[in-house]
Amino acid sequence: MSGLEPAAFLDRDGTLIEDVGFPRDPELVRLVDGAATALRRLVAANLRLVVVSNQSGIGRGLITADEARLVHERFVSLLAGEGIVLDGSKYCPHPPEAGCDCRKPSPGMLLEAAEDLRLDLGRSFMIGDKLSDVEAGRRAGCRTVLLGPGTTDEGSARGPDFDASGWSDAIQPILESVTAR
Repeated sequence: MSGLEPAAFLDRDGTLIEDVGFPRDPELVRLVDGAATALRRLVAANLRLVVVSNQSGIGRGLITADEARLVHERFVSLLAGEGIVLDGSKYCPHPPEAGCDCRKPSPGMLLEAAEDLRLDLGRSFMIGDKLSDVEAGRRAGCRTVLLGPGTTDEGSARGPDFDASGWSDAIQPILESVTAR
C-alpha cells in the first residue's frame, strides 16, 4: 500500500459545526470550539482532511439541494478563513430507509474517498459525534474517535478506539498514533 496517505475522516454536524438539526440557513453555520485548531494540527501531522456526512434532510424533503450546497459553501468559507482546506467531502442525501451504501454507519463514503484520494484506511481515523460515525470508520478499517458524549443510533455495534470530551482531547491520541508510526 505504498504511496497511500493517512486521512482524518470527519463528520460535519455536531463535530465540525454546531448541530442545528437539518441545516438550511448558511448564516447559522458556526465552527465548533477547537475544531479549526485541531484541523490545523492534523494537517501539520500530514493527515488529509475528508468530510463524510449524512444529510438525510435532503432526501426527506426538509432541505433542498441548493440549501445544502449553500450551507456547505459557508462551511468551506469558514474553514478557509481559518487557513484550512479540505481534501474532499462526501455527503449522503438519502433518508435512513433508502438502504444505500453511503449512509453511515455504512462505510461507502469513506471507501469512495479512499479510492478517489489514494488514502490508507488502516492509517486513517474517523472522527464523529455519533456511534454511527464510529461504526462507519470501523467498517472501513479506520481507527475511530467519538467526540463528545456521543449518541446511540442505528447500526452501532461497538464503541470507539478513543473517547474525547472535545477537540482538545480528541487530537492527542491521533497525533501520538501518527507520530508513533
